[in-house]
Amino acid sequence: MRAQAMIAATSGLVLALAGCGANQASEAPEDSGSEPGAASTGLVVGVVLPDTESSARWEGFDKPYLENAFAEAGVEADIQNAQGDIQRFSTIADQMIQRGVDVLAITNLSNESGAAVQQRAEAAGIPTIDYDRLTLGGSASYYVSFDNTQVGTLQGQGLVDCIGDQEGAQIIEIQGSPTDSNATLFQNGQREILQPLYDSGEYELVQSQPIDQWENQVGGRTFQQILTANGGEVDGVIAANDGLAGAVITVLKQAGLAGEVPVTGQDASLEGLRSVLLGDQCMTVYKPVFAEAQALVDLAVPLAHGDIEAADAVAQEVSTDEEGDREVPSVFLEPVLVTAENVQEVVDDEWVTVEDLCAGEVDDACTELGIS
Repeated sequence: MRAQAMIAATSGLVLALAGCGANQASEAPEDSGSEPGAASTGLVVGVVLPDTESSARWEGFDKPYLENAFAEAGVEADIQNAQGDIQRFSTIADQMIQRGVDVLAITNLSNESGAAVQQRAEAAGIPTIDYDRLTLGGSASYYVSFDNTQVGTLQGQGLVDCIGDQEGAQIIEIQGSPTDSNATLFQNGQREILQPLYDSGEYELVQSQPIDQWENQVGGRTFQQILTANGGEVDGVIAANDGLAGAVITVLKQAGLAGEVPVTGQDASLEGLRSVLLGDQCMTVYKPVFAEAQALVDLAVPLAHGDIEAADAVAQEVSTDEEGDREVPSVFLEPVLVTAENVQEVVDDEWVTVEDLCAGEVDDACTELGIS
């Protein structure tokens, strides 16, 4: 049974990098108190990130946060992106294994390819960490992520809050990739809130459709097809992340329904937050990537030094890999439900800048909410 306790912050080095725009990360603020990088230990940690399409976070935030934090720890970080290509993912990982990295962290593109990489790393004596996505059937020594079931619970509750007391609301679900174990956890969390409403008839589930590789254009076309088949009727949309939410909103705009039909999201992307402030998206989920990246560093550095006891002290939770019939020591971080009323919290974390967030048509909403 996966433990539900979470940590909101991790020990060790504190990152102060500020997010700037949808695909950029700024330099650390002057008052961050960050110190120059530590002397090199000669250790190397390899990190394979998944893509640049499903979310702006991987290149815009995770990579620079990780680079900065590993540098502060005196550890070289070899961070590469698979660009959504499983063969590229495997090739990058194999090159890191051949190089002899001290630890390999991956965000898999599929359970099968991730498990195969971990098996090869294990044969080479290299410990592995699952970053953000658990590799089912894999052999990672540790797992670092947000509480992804809780992410889904927040999405489900957010949709219910936005719909209000409407009876018989027709719901369309546009879910994440079936190859991403997190997508299953998101849906599990959503259903904790929504399934009783479906069962009672208070809500009607029109259709739930996973979108392979989280491709936004496919998600938009799929939603259009479902909406058309349902006679153009929909009262609420579960969109598993902000990219899919944006594709759904585009279709709703064409149908004259944007702003009338609540749409969920996730990632607190710049465009997602702007859609929330404009009223086209009812909520998103903010996952402070700097905390997740720091947790990976706090775990990988002692592991690279061979200090298993110190690594175990960081990973105090447990995830169950049912496919692999094993329990994985884990670090869970807490997600945050974001509506227009608390977007300021995301700004205060420097995840986005006010200039980017409030530009153009969003300016009036920012002024009304006092976002600064």
